[in-house]
Amino acid sequence: MAWLPIAPDGSQWRDRPGFAPVFLGSRSPAIFSQPCGRLYGVLRDTVTVVGIGADGWAGLPPRSRAAIEQAGVLIGSPRQLSLLPDAVTGRRVPLPSPLLPGLPELIAAHAGSALAVLASGDPMFYGIGSTLSRVLGTAHLTVLPHPSSVSVAAARLGWPLDDLDVVSLVGRPRELLHPLLQPGRRVLALTAETTAAADVRALLDARGFGTSPVTVLADLGSEHEVVTPADGRPHSRLAIIAIECRQDPEVAPLPRVPGLPDDAYEQDGQITKREIRALALAALVPVPGQLLWDVGAGSGSVGIEWMRVHPASRAIAVEPRADRRDRIARNATALGVPGLVVAPGQAPEALSGLPPPDAVFIGGGVTAGGVVAACWDALAAGGRLVANAVTIEGQSTLAGWRDRLGGTLTRIGLERADGLGPFTTWRPALPVVQWFVRKVPGQSPGPGQERP
Repeated sequence: MAWLPIAPDGSQWRDRPGFAPVFLGSRSPAIFSQPCGRLYGVLRDTVTVVGIGADGWAGLPPRSRAAIEQAGVLIGSPRQLSLLPDAVTGRRVPLPSPLLPGLPELIAAHAGSALAVLASGDPMFYGIGSTLSRVLGTAHLTVLPHPSSVSVAAARLGWPLDDLDVVSLVGRPRELLHPLLQPGRRVLALTAETTAAADVRALLDARGFGTSPVTVLADLGSEHEVVTPADGRPHSRLAIIAIECRQDPEVAPLPRVPGLPDDAYEQDGQITKREIRALALAALVPVPGQLLWDVGAGSGSVGIEWMRVHPASRAIAVEPRADRRDRIARNATALGVPGLVVAPGQAPEALSGLPPPDAVFIGGGVTAGGVVAACWDALAAGGRLVANAVTIEGQSTLAGWRDRLGGTLTRIGLERADGLGPFTTWRPALPVVQWFVRKVPGQSPGPGQERP
């Protein structure tokens, strides 16, 4: 057994500043100092994570059975532990609740034991295996997967796994379904509520997908398995909801690519228009998993469409007005990205303390002192910054920054056909100047230097 400090939030010494080795002996376990938290023993040997299905012991392959039979301690939910036969002699310990704060201490309390953790289906698919990997590190895990509930559901339906979308609604808002609702697509939603099918049906009706067939697949693999069309009645908590997306003909689709119609948003006129928004996001390059600051967010459209590109994408919308912040939150929920963070306050002061961004969009306030400088300084090498301006003063500011930092200035003009008496003419919108720059190492102006 080796000793590692575990902080109160469950993170390990290697992930936190301030920890330093104070004794390392070739024959002794490593001891590390810590400024806070407690010192726990962590297994030198691996923890075995065993996937188990609703079919219980009968559905386990020989290697998984052997791992459970040889374990001195078995950790799992009460339901999972109840699936094991009496012949399994290991001590049975329920998972803590809440899980994450108590898990490191629970694992450490059984250091030195042959330890197995039970997981539902595939432990690495929305399962505890992923959590243990973060807490202990992959070197300390052996994972024995079982077919996931999604694999079983696809088999029951005859749907190819490589041609459908999956979303977990377990402990998450059902609005996460919105970006996946696309005509002709198939979706499997993992749920944990007995009313999930009715809730999903209500969301489909509201979005114009009311004719979509919905199937409930409950207790898959068990003797109580049910595969039936959703009829509004409650069902087992262990259920997957399958959706064949059929959109009503009169409803316009809302694709995941940038450039949603302006009327898809609740707004007060403070919105980056559709065409300008699409060009801005193309320049920002929405890489999955990266973080965007949407500064002067208005209706939140740029941050929302950044996040709709991929479920791992993240965004923070910075907005000083409370009514607009409420509106941004409603738009984010309605368009399927309820995880958008809305930060109150006026830039640049509101930017202090935010996680560093991979990309920044400044939709308003480029003439305010310190805004562009604070955004630029926060960007790491490789980060992208896009700023728009309509006024001559704003455009002059962007030209000054372009002279200092480089990048490109683009003047965007849009005209739309409109009536002129009995005829048709072109009505121009106000031109927008877009500045785009990518940060390279050593490019920052530096503290105290003169800024435009």
